[in-house]
Amino acid sequence: MPNAVDWYEANAGDLAPRYLSVAGEDVNAWLCDLLPASPGLVLDVGAGVGRDAAWLASRGLQVVAVEPAKAMREEGRRRHPDAAIQWVGDAMPDLAQVLRLGLSFDFILLNAVWMHVAPADRPRAFRKLVTLLKPGGRMAITLRHGPHEPARGDHPVSQDEIEILARDHGAFLERSLATPDHLGRAGISWTNLILRLPDDGTGALPLLRHIILNDDKSSTYKPALLRVLCRIASSAGGLARAHDDERVAVPLGLVALYWLRLFKPLLASDLPQSPGNRGYEQLGFVTHGLRALEAVSHHDLRIGMRFGSEVSAALHEALRAACRTIIAMPARYMTYPGGGAILVGQRQASRGRPEVMTLDAAYLQSFGELFVPAHIWRALQRFQVWIEPALIAEWSRLMAFYAGRQGRTLAPGAIEAATAWSEPGRDVAAAREQALRLAQAGGVHCVWSGRLLSADRLDIDHCFPWSAWPCDDLWNLLPSDPRINREKKRDRLPGDGLLRAAQERIQDWWSRAYVASPNLLIGDRFHQEAVASLPGLAANGPRQARSLDEVFDGVMVQQLRLRHDQQIPLWT
Repeated sequence: MPNAVDWYEANAGDLAPRYLSVAGEDVNAWLCDLLPASPGLVLDVGAGVGRDAAWLASRGLQVVAVEPAKAMREEGRRRHPDAAIQWVGDAMPDLAQVLRLGLSFDFILLNAVWMHVAPADRPRAFRKLVTLLKPGGRMAITLRHGPHEPARGDHPVSQDEIEILARDHGAFLERSLATPDHLGRAGISWTNLILRLPDDGTGALPLLRHIILNDDKSSTYKPALLRVLCRIASSAGGLARAHDDERVAVPLGLVALYWLRLFKPLLASDLPQSPGNRGYEQLGFVTHGLRALEAVSHHDLRIGMRFGSEVSAALHEALRAACRTIIAMPARYMTYPGGGAILVGQRQASRGRPEVMTLDAAYLQSFGELFVPAHIWRALQRFQVWIEPALIAEWSRLMAFYAGRQGRTLAPGAIEAATAWSEPGRDVAAAREQALRLAQAGGVHCVWSGRLLSADRLDIDHCFPWSAWPCDDLWNLLPSDPRINREKKRDRLPGDGLLRAAQERIQDWWSRAYVASPNLLIGDRFHQEAVASLPGLAANGPRQARSLDEVFDGVMVQQLRLRHDQQIPLWT
């Protein structure tokens, strides 16, 4: 593949007048309203002869112009001798010189550059760029579509690729716009993208980003513990309590339970968790108890499940070992940049193992508590949709790296399959079983339309879309007409009015399918899951004090949270 930098070196004199024939304000008009206020700091990567850098400087912004081709840099300095522009000779994917400057940028611009980054180098380049952005900062990337020009060292590009990279690094797509070629070249068009790093103003997201992307890691334990807390904050936050104004206390047994649920499929797939790890070897939390759980699906390690004496003995031992490892390793070594542990664990003296175990709040609390800074907890609750994909990407990167050091090549898709939190098709099985029972008894209705459903024509629908909030709790699983689910609801959030109109049918379903089910365990599971995942229910006392009206009120509050924190489109 020809070197793009060499091509630009050789053609700098001819390229300068061509690029400068189009004004910077015309090329960049699509992003003007998203630029930082003066005197914001902008990084212009692949600055060429400085057209865009000069335009940015004219708006009162400070610009670091990065250009690897020396001839282009010299042309840019000569044509734009502006003190607000600092020129740097550097290139992706390393951007080593820029990183040495120690600067963080409000805005990063990559105009007509990404096609010159080899596909294999793009994840690393994107990681460096995200590291250079300030919390809440934006990055603009323009993608060139059209005839391939081998002499210029270009490669195919796509918006899908950028969206995946953004998701894996805790960013999101804020704007996408298709534009024609400003130089009028035949067959060439552009996709202009704005990406943004979310920020809640508390410092929580930059700290999490630092741990995920930059912190030293000798194993996968740090991203694992953060992903555990992310899942709990999102789907079981009702079991946490406010310890004081600064900290939230999370049941340590719950942390250990989610830890085992995440690690079990990875170990079964022989995905390494440290440089020397193979299978179940060399991991402190792997005891006889965890090995004895081989026949228990990790999907069954969930709140509300009940186990007999043989499984309960093994699971109790495995949870104790996980608690010890969590406190001794990732919680201890996950620190603020200036020092000091972020998370503090407090174990309780172990009680005797129960003969029959129910994974409920009291049992999970009996192991102790993990104290999480309140601003970190709040960020995990609000921004799980951006944080968790970044954690999965870093965990996956580490496993692939360790496997490479061991001389192993992992099977395609092995990591993706083993890191999936759940399987929606499998996890609606209990709700579907109840729906079929009621249908055969003569009556189960679509909660949205009220239409009577037959056994061969019913869907089990997630009230809140799985794509936005992967929760498979029983209260979130509702019988629906397949056509409504497929053609109307799709991945949208039911609106306030729609939920209120369906309240009586939803509560009737909960009552007949779960609470009054001949299977008493499923009624227990329904209440345990609702208390764990819906806001406000945990403070309402024991199960007997909670009505289905209160459960529905929790659903309405959760709808508000998802609507405002994630901006999910509404179905009305």
